[in-house]
Amino acid sequence: MKPQDIVSGKGSLWIFGYGSLVWKPDFRYRKSVVGYIQGYKRRFWHGDNFHRGNDDLPGRVVTLIEDDDESTWGVAFEVTGSQVEESLKYLNVRETVCGGYVTKMVDFFPQGENQSPVQALVYIATSDNPLFLGPASPEKIGAQIVLRSGKSGHNLEYLLRLAQFMRTTCPHVKDHHLFSIEKAALAMVSYLLATSSSYPLSH
Repeated sequence: MKPQDIVSGKGSLWIFGYGSLVWKPDFRYRKSVVGYIQGYKRRFWHGDNFHRGNDDLPGRVVTLIEDDDESTWGVAFEVTGSQVEESLKYLNVRETVCGGYVTKMVDFFPQGENQSPVQALVYIATSDNPLFLGPASPEKIGAQIVLRSGKSGHNLEYLLRLAQFMRTTCPHVKDHHLFSIEKAALAMVSYLLATSSSYPLSH
């Protein structure tokens, strides 16, 4: 189902971001709220051949994998009025055409006590997507990320910004998958820098 069909006739919409949307939504919205959705875990299992990689060297970006015991933290953006159509039109290109994501409606739980959940639109890349890369060790994923870049920038920037968001905005959440990949990627960067300094360029 297309997101336009889901929200047909609605004057407002919540959109949940758990990847690059948390720091760079790039669409107008009324307000943003930090919180989480249940029944999903965030994983760097999706390939990206546009924003953070290319056809020959796809980057690694996050998608959501169903898991009843897990939850995923991020940011929900409320769009209203003309912002609804504008944001969906923009995200259809950013997430669906270029990213291969599909849409779902999920319950979003705002951070804080006595907060009622709201229905939010979320973009998810599933395993039947041709860009889906699947699981790998933190070391392999980290190495791939360090060596990839695309039209939106370096894949490493994507990883570090997401880790920074979780560390500063959701310090109580232990995202072991994210932080283990960050650790592996930074170790790879240190290794590459040490190796390059051992072999100075000749003039």
